[in-house]
Amino acid sequence: MTSRSLPKPPTPHRVVALLQPPQATFPLACAAEVFGDHGPAIPVRYTFEVCTERPGPVRTQAGYDLLVSTGLDALEHADTVLVPGWQQSADSEVPPAVVTAIRGAHRRGARIVSLCSGAFVLAATGLLDGRRAATHWAGAAELAARFPQVRVDPGVLYVDHGDVATSAGSAAGVDLCLHLVREDQGAAYAMRIARQMVTAPHREGCQLQYAELPTSGPVADSLAPLLEWLGGRLDQPISVAEMALRSQVSPRTLTRRFTEQLGISPGRWLLDRRIAATRALLEETDLPVETIAHRVGLSSAVNLRRRFHEALRTTPAAYRRTFRTFRADEAG
Repeated sequence: MTSRSLPKPPTPHRVVALLQPPQATFPLACAAEVFGDHGPAIPVRYTFEVCTERPGPVRTQAGYDLLVSTGLDALEHADTVLVPGWQQSADSEVPPAVVTAIRGAHRRGARIVSLCSGAFVLAATGLLDGRRAATHWAGAAELAARFPQVRVDPGVLYVDHGDVATSAGSAAGVDLCLHLVREDQGAAYAMRIARQMVTAPHREGCQLQYAELPTSGPVADSLAPLLEWLGGRLDQPISVAEMALRSQVSPRTLTRRFTEQLGISPGRWLLDRRIAATRALLEETDLPVETIAHRVGLSSAVNLRRRFHEALRTTPAAYRRTFRTFRADEAG
């Protein structure tokens, strides 16, 4: 009887994380948890390693050093190049050698991925030009200002273009990494990893639901009285014409002032405040959605749900389950 050789298992997908001091430890840990070794319970389909521009100790934000022995040549054989954060000052430039290495890996066919502020590195390579990109909500405005050719989306948890992918802040790196595993290996395999990590295989909504509740912030004297007046009347339907009448200017002049001083239209500003008020009431009270809708001037539960989903890509009920603040007597 002629023996038949068993088929060889597929070669693991090689993920190489590019570290840069001071390295943020959490996004690196997120990637390592998803793409690293999961023990005998889960078949090995990825290898995970790290490299840096100058091999040796790599300082971290957590106060300890990582000893990284591999240089940028590791990217020449990577299937996925992953940048887990970029913690430099606003005026720092990405090193030319790093830009060249990432561009070379992309030309060779490697997938290029950034987590959180790593999008700044990808933007510096030009790989995000003309494309949507995600980063931490707190850094979205800076990314858009420094790289105006990048279409920064401050709301999404991640954006995947196939050859290039970016994630929002911190834990959204897990969302993107699990998404990439689903794309590479299928949903069942990704589910096994998520279960071992004790995390959801897919989160609902967008990262703006985790952003700080917006405030008016400093504004010019010409708008301050109007904004204060509006803040006390969120429960009332107010048109731009009424705002203009209150300010004793034309609607066109009022719109121009809002755009120049706040960067948005009067209607958008008012809707943002209504959504912020909704978030606060969902977090801090047990009021029904219909009651909240009337309190914040969104007229009905149906309209509130629609506006809320447009803004945060989740429902009021799901938001409340996630962010409901326990009262002192409940916490016990």
